Parts: sequence; C-alpha cells; structure tokens
Amino acid sequence: MSPIILILIILLAIANGGKPFFFQSRPGKNEKIFKIIKFKSMNDKKDGNGELLPFDQRITKTGKFIRKYSLDEIPQLFNVLKGDMSLIGPRPLLVKYLPLYNDVQKKRHDVKPGVTGWAQVNGRNTISWDEKFKLDVWYTENISFKLDAKIIIKTIKKVLFKEDINSGENVNMPTFTGNN
Repeated sequence: MSPIILILIILLAIANGGKPFFFQSRPGKNEKIFKIIKFKSMNDKKDGNGELLPFDQRITKTGKFIRKYSLDEIPQLFNVLKGDMSLIGPRPLLVKYLPLYNDVQKKRHDVKPGVTGWAQVNGRNTISWDEKFKLDVWYTENISFKLDAKIIIKTIKKVLFKEDINSGENVNMPTFTGNN
C-alpha cells in the first residue's frame, strides 16, 4: 500500500497547502482520549468572522475522491498499530458528544473504536444517530470472530461499490445534539 499512500500524501499536500493529514482528539475505549489520524479531505477556509466555511464549501476535489473510496481512513491503521483503535468497532466520534450520551449509548466505549464497524456496514452515514448508536451497542454486546469477519467482508463490498455514502450537500453526519 505504500505507493498508494505516497501518491495520496503528495496529492493531498498539494490540495491542502502542505497539510495532507488531519488530526483530531477522539474518545476511545473507556472514553480515553486519543488523536485520530486521517487523510485531510477539506481545506481550512474561513468566512469573514473567522468561522470555518460549511463542509460542502471546504471539501477539495481530491477530498471528494478519497472519501468516495474511503481512502481517507487509511492512516487510521497507525492508530490500530499504536493500540488506540481496532480494525473493527464503533467509529470514534467527537469528544464534544461524550456528555450527550445516555447510559446505553455510552456502552459503545466498552470496546476500542474501529476503522470500520457494524453501523458502517449497515448504513454508514445514511442512517440516523439513534440507529447508529443501536448498531454500535449491539456490536459491543455480540462481538465474535465470525461477526468481525462478516464486517470485514461487508466493508470491502461497501467500499468497492460505494454503497451508503451520503452524497448530499453536507458530506458529514449532522451534529449529534443528544437525546430529545
């Protein structure tokens, strides 16, 4: 994979002013905070007030491509090697969501977060937050080698056929605001 990674680093460095990587704090197992690494798909352009522009105005052409094929996730393999993440598990979400989880939703942190997971192969970013949390918690309560193998196979299929990718105006999930 190193030739692909090297090409992506060069293309993203050009597209993002020398910054091919994106680092962000995320909660892992037992809510321990770690720095996730991804390929950077959006620029840092801001409006007149110094606020970042909306996602659809910041995503680069190269960023759209790498997201379309989930290539932005490749650097997370370093998080796996470091021990912060697993290949399979609930996707690590934003730190600011931690106080918004109910007791059931918090169970997603009983295991290491994953590069891919049960929610990703059952809807990815096209499902609601409620459904995503239900799938994440179900996974934590039903972990097995057979289930992980099924998730790997389904992940490969989803990536190859570009299934369940939200291609609307907002390329990210809407902000989680807690339970109403």
